[in-house]
Amino acid sequence: MKPFMDPDFLLQTEIAKHLFHEYAESLPIYDYHCHISPKEIYEDIHYENITQVWLYGDHYKWRIMRAVGTPEELITGSGSDYDKFLAYAKALSQAIGNPLYHWSHLELKHYFGIEETLSEKTAPLIWEKANAKLKDLSCRDLIRMSNVALVATTDDPIDDLQYHQLIAEEGTMSATVVPAFRPDRLVEITKPDFASYIQSLSAVVGYPVETLDQVEQAVYDRIAYFHARGGRISDHGLDYAPFEPASKEDVDAVFRKALGGATLTAKERDQYRTYLLILLAQEYEKHDWTMQLHMAAIRNVNSRLFNKLGPDVGNDAILDVHLAEKLGGLLDAMQAGGRLPKTILYSLNPNDNYTLLTIGGCFAGETAGRIQLGSAWWFNDHIDGMRQQLRTVANVGVLGQFIGMLTDSRSFLSYFRHEYFRRIVCDLVGNWVENGEYPQDEASLRDIITGICYNNAVRFFGIDLK
Repeated sequence: MKPFMDPDFLLQTEIAKHLFHEYAESLPIYDYHCHISPKEIYEDIHYENITQVWLYGDHYKWRIMRAVGTPEELITGSGSDYDKFLAYAKALSQAIGNPLYHWSHLELKHYFGIEETLSEKTAPLIWEKANAKLKDLSCRDLIRMSNVALVATTDDPIDDLQYHQLIAEEGTMSATVVPAFRPDRLVEITKPDFASYIQSLSAVVGYPVETLDQVEQAVYDRIAYFHARGGRISDHGLDYAPFEPASKEDVDAVFRKALGGATLTAKERDQYRTYLLILLAQEYEKHDWTMQLHMAAIRNVNSRLFNKLGPDVGNDAILDVHLAEKLGGLLDAMQAGGRLPKTILYSLNPNDNYTLLTIGGCFAGETAGRIQLGSAWWFNDHIDGMRQQLRTVANVGVLGQFIGMLTDSRSFLSYFRHEYFRRIVCDLVGNWVENGEYPQDEASLRDIITGICYNNAVRFFGIDLK
């Protein structure tokens, strides 16, 4: 029997162990999509205890706590930080097979030097050990300890990017920190706050945004603003890929109708979304940005929980939606204008992986790995999900061009998800070599592993690193 999470955790063959320890383990982390706060990075915040850095805002953990019947008071409510930590420890001990079990212990070991497994019994001791360590650790220390080369945050088009600017001017960060452009509130025309958001956009750009022409100008101005401050990545959260072509005049009428507070039809909604996504893609390509499309999430499913706590609290699920035809049409319309940017396609539904990869393959060329199937995301970044995603890329794409893992996290302790991913990659490749499915060619294996784990992302995004 192997020891629990020893140095060769998840590595089943000698070749896998060699690939991980020799090539993957020490590579920097290129975190091209996350939700951590640039304000917290700039202020270099310290935490009073492990609950604050580990459980605040982490809806992955909140879901398993609810699944074992933890009272909401000990999840998002007024319970003490110690009681919340104890409740998580109790829940985690039952989560056998869940990636949180592995992630949590990787984080305890590497950040705090804690070898004990977390349970209700060991929680008091681990609480004391972790908190003693945290006294000397800030969020920047955690980033540096994780060997992070790049942090790409998630930022609204109307954000002034003040903290990115301050971080850049200060010049003392160990990692490069850049904004990523997330225009969901501009794209989602039927949201209740759309008109008020457009007013905020008008205030930021300094002119009224009352027509489609003015929307276009605002898009150009805000992308240029982000670009000047290091932005090279965009990101979109879509329930499905819209494709409802319409004339500019018709879309302008839809936009004016929405500003006036009228209810739009589903067709009108998608006419606007289609037009705007194509416009955005063209501008991304012009600036040599990468576009990310995160699709097939159904959000805020439990209305009572949403009304009580709001969004992003573990109240989302996988959406079963047909992506193929409309996504193909949308990408083709972008390509037809000569302005399809480098693109990463994600679906929260793993059943869509083959669909996304084969559609993306229709638009390959010009740039190596130009259209990517995004890494196993959200409900899929576990052992089975990662292996399935990697096998899918290998089966109908080119795995050697894959740009690897991201954290998609709000926590400064989440970087060891990259180690988890790297162990799985090395194990998968090692098994192929062991089974005679790929030659034991050291140079080729080195290039493949270092590419997937780091180098491909550096080349693909083209962001200057420190």
